[in-house]
Amino acid sequence: MELRDSATITIYWSELGRMHKTIIFDTEATGIKEPILIEAAWLELESIHPFNANNPFVQRYNPGKPISLGALATHHIMDEELVHCPLAASFTLPEDVDHIIGHNVDFDWSVIGKPNVKRICTLSLSRKLWPDLDSHSQSALLYYLERSTARERLQNAHSAIVDVGICAAILNHICEQLGITTLEGLHAESEKARIPNTMPFGKHKGLLLSDVPKDYKEWLLRQGDIDPYLRKALGA
Repeated sequence: MELRDSATITIYWSELGRMHKTIIFDTEATGIKEPILIEAAWLELESIHPFNANNPFVQRYNPGKPISLGALATHHIMDEELVHCPLAASFTLPEDVDHIIGHNVDFDWSVIGKPNVKRICTLSLSRKLWPDLDSHSQSALLYYLERSTARERLQNAHSAIVDVGICAAILNHICEQLGITTLEGLHAESEKARIPNTMPFGKHKGLLLSDVPKDYKEWLLRQGDIDPYLRKALGA
C-alpha cells in the first residue's frame, strides 16, 4: 500500500480503492471501572509534514448508568445533561478510520469497544522523548512545550475536544523532535515506545526488566492477561 502524497500521509487508497484516515481521538467516560462513553471527539490528521489537523467532531452520549464522582470532578459533565443524547452503544468510528492517536490511547480505545484499528500513543512517546519530566500528563506537557499559552488553553481541559487539540499540539512537537514525516514512521516509533524497560507493577516494580528474576518472568509469561507490550519486552 503506497501513500498518494508524502506530505499528506494520513489519507490514502487501500487495495480496494477505499480511503482511510487517521484521527487524533479522545473520550470522556463514566469512570475508570467499566467505563462507558459520555463524550467522543476527534480531529482528522491530514498531514504530518507540514503538520495539519482539522475537521473536528464532538458528540455527547447517554451512558445509561451514573457517572462516578471522580470522573465528574475531572470532566464536569453532569448526568442530567446527557438524558436526551444518543445512547453510548450507538457510537461507532467511521468505517474509513484505521489509525487512532491519543494520550494513553488504549483507555479511549477500550471505552469504544476496542475496534480493529491501529493505535498510536502520545503518552508513551512523550515518556520516551522526555524521560526526566516529573509528569507526562497532557497539561504538564503543554506547560513544558508551550508555556506562554498553556494556562489559557487549559481552562477547559478534560473536555474531549479541547483535549484533542492539546494532544495535537503535543503530537506536533513529538514529530518535530523525532524527525517523523510519515504515518508509518510515527506508528513504528509509538510501537517501540510502548515496550517497557522497567517492571510496571508488582514486587519488582521499577526494576529494569533485565534485572527481574528469571522465574518471575517465566511466571508472568504464563499469565493469560499480560499486556502484549510487556510480553514482548520479556522476550516472548
